[in-house]
Amino acid sequence: MKTRSILLGLALGLGIACQGLAAGEFQRIAVRDYRDKMKAGWIGQIAGVAWGAPTEFKWKDAIIPEDKMPQWRPEMINNAFGQDDLYVEMTFLRSLEQYGIDVSIRQAGIDFANSGYPLWCANHAGRTNLRKGIAPPDSSHPKFNNCPNDIDYQIEADYSGLIAPAMPQVAVDLGERFGRLMNYGDGMYAGQFIGAMYAAAFFETDPVKIIRAGLAAIPRDCQYAEMVRDMLAWRRDATGDWEAAWRKCQEKYRLDPEYQQASNGGIDCKINGAYVLMGLLYGNGDPERTIVISCRCGMDSDCNPSSSAGVLFTTIGFENLPARFNTGLDEQRQFSHTAYNFPKLIDVCEKLARQFLARHGGRVERDGTGEEVFVIPVKPPVPSKLELSWAPGPIANSRFTPEEMAQIVYANLPQGMKEAVAKFAPGWTILDCGQDMSPGLRAAWQGRKNVLLTHPLDRQTGCVLARNVALPKGKKTTLRIVVGHDPQGDFDLIVRVDGKQVLRKPVSPATATEGHWLTQEVDLSPLAGRQVKLELVNQPTGWRYEAAYWAEIAIRSE
Repeated sequence: MKTRSILLGLALGLGIACQGLAAGEFQRIAVRDYRDKMKAGWIGQIAGVAWGAPTEFKWKDAIIPEDKMPQWRPEMINNAFGQDDLYVEMTFLRSLEQYGIDVSIRQAGIDFANSGYPLWCANHAGRTNLRKGIAPPDSSHPKFNNCPNDIDYQIEADYSGLIAPAMPQVAVDLGERFGRLMNYGDGMYAGQFIGAMYAAAFFETDPVKIIRAGLAAIPRDCQYAEMVRDMLAWRRDATGDWEAAWRKCQEKYRLDPEYQQASNGGIDCKINGAYVLMGLLYGNGDPERTIVISCRCGMDSDCNPSSSAGVLFTTIGFENLPARFNTGLDEQRQFSHTAYNFPKLIDVCEKLARQFLARHGGRVERDGTGEEVFVIPVKPPVPSKLELSWAPGPIANSRFTPEEMAQIVYANLPQGMKEAVAKFAPGWTILDCGQDMSPGLRAAWQGRKNVLLTHPLDRQTGCVLARNVALPKGKKTTLRIVVGHDPQGDFDLIVRVDGKQVLRKPVSPATATEGHWLTQEVDLSPLAGRQVKLELVNQPTGWRYEAAYWAEIAIRSE
């Protein structure tokens, strides 16, 4: 196992300058060495998330027992290709690659809205808002997003430092562009902090200095910065007992309500960010120990070691990693939902790093052997303004234009729902269906066969079944609906005709007189001879088991 002193010697031997330079001076790194370290940063993410994946959220507010920690096997390196820690940030890289490093936040939002992978927490809320037409920065605003301080951008901001060696301002600026798609306040600062640590890790091996570099990139008065300062102080005052530091974190950042405002429980960025730092501060530069400590802290125990290992591995470099981490990766395999295999990923990062280098006043020179060298100006970062997720500023009233909405091809639907609706009720379409309670067709439910389950998209947005229909002249036409509620929940059935609400009725034990089923008819005869749009809405009322079970949707004329 390589010690930190050896690593520092290697860094100096490679001609890599350390931090401590004044603004206006330059840092230099050979492009070959940049690629080696950037490649190691990605391997650290991959190894950390693959190793920790079996433990994710199985230990909440508890340290994972040592004997429950999985043993690392080199072949596990290939278990990360479908992890959201990786494929989400590659969406951001793709936007930068396709539209340039000045890609707008609105285009970034369109690209994220068009992503096809599963998401959770702030990512899911932000993408849902984007698909509904709520453009950034409002897509992450607490008015529309109930988990702004979640871990999401923290776990997918690694790219922003890996393409910005010694350029922490890039991590800050990219946080404002991509982090604002889903996070606000501490949630966004967490990602900016992680990105700035990576930027520093190309030139520094001391974890304290790396962490302080990250701290300089976020607002001093945010709670996330307070957590970072606490972690540094506790490490300075402690004897190396990471479990004692864990207990201090638990007492302050989990049990004190002051630090749980706008928090989504165990997915809060501050507590999980502390576990990233736990690995860096108590891992002693050892790749295995760093991953194990960050993982054993629990909660999001695959994401946290992914971040700590990514930063540490960047300091080490790919060629100097232990063989159990830098061998065995299937480099031709494509990361899920992305355009990249590993070699393409490394190449696009170098391409973007060159562009950001030029943008920030740097240059590429050749040394005496003809080798390319990045010459990077030393500039302190300017943090984003302070925002509090529990006391947010005003919304921007930002909405996508019709032309922008036309570019968003993914609806807010679980996979297979369009096909399920087409089979259950030909001619009807579906919009804004949430993923809860496994929507789709059921062969039978509560005594009925061929039942369609839908679920509201979120607490405000009902799931809509819609159809345009021509009503015949001179005939009595009736819309007949048979719909059920879950035994543990209820919802409101809304019927709209050409956008006008003509019925709103609870589907609950009080109204469903046939067990869990309600039969409802709506007379459409006054609209005879017209083309109308019908909408049936599964509208949430209390956010508890609010699925609708549709047994029949029929339009009858006589």
